[in-house]
Amino acid sequence: MREPTVASLMTREVITADVECPFKDLVQLLQDNKVSAVPVLDGGYPVGVVSEADLMPKEEFRGGTEDAPGVFAGRATKHRWEQAHGVTARDVMTSPVKTIAPDLAASAAARELATTGVRRLFVMDSDGALVGVLSRRDLLKLFVRADEELRTTIRDEVFGRMLWIDPDLVHVAVTDGVVTVLGRLERQSEVEIAGHLVRALPGVVDVRNQLRAGWNDTTHARQTEIFG
Repeated sequence: MREPTVASLMTREVITADVECPFKDLVQLLQDNKVSAVPVLDGGYPVGVVSEADLMPKEEFRGGTEDAPGVFAGRATKHRWEQAHGVTARDVMTSPVKTIAPDLAASAAARELATTGVRRLFVMDSDGALVGVLSRRDLLKLFVRADEELRTTIRDEVFGRMLWIDPDLVHVAVTDGVVTVLGRLERQSEVEIAGHLVRALPGVVDVRNQLRAGWNDTTHARQTEIFG
């Protein structure tokens, strides 16, 4: 049971801008395509990204009456000042681009989005070419799997193929992505492994593991028997 990859979830048609794209054309590009950011290309390779936030300093510093930030101003303040006076994508873009490989697992991509705090990752192949974009919304597609599809996958894949357990020995119910499993297995270790495997299945919201075991073969149980 393989986890979905970035390539299977990403958006392949990416709206891009050249480094020399004028400021007003950038604004029009975002509005026309209803996107909040575009990667900036130089010679076909991404060198930065322009988001709505990168364009806002032009309004923030409208009129140009404010003095330039002093030497002790923060890096972010200085960058916004430079963006406010920019006229092309090269001037206002944020770099470097946050990228990810197409063969990376979806869970790894989710961790990258969480740790970096960005809304999207640009997908680049081994040659450095842009092949797609992965957003938070793309990852959330995993949770729109039908309950019956999840139920069938859990029965056939988790119990039947991975654990070699007759699916008819367990009862699997899925409601709004929440999985309940009931039944009696031979060993406690099987109960715990089954719970972990079901929880790791893409699209599962939560797991209520109500499986029972005929024999507790876990490490804790064996230590209790030996040492009392």
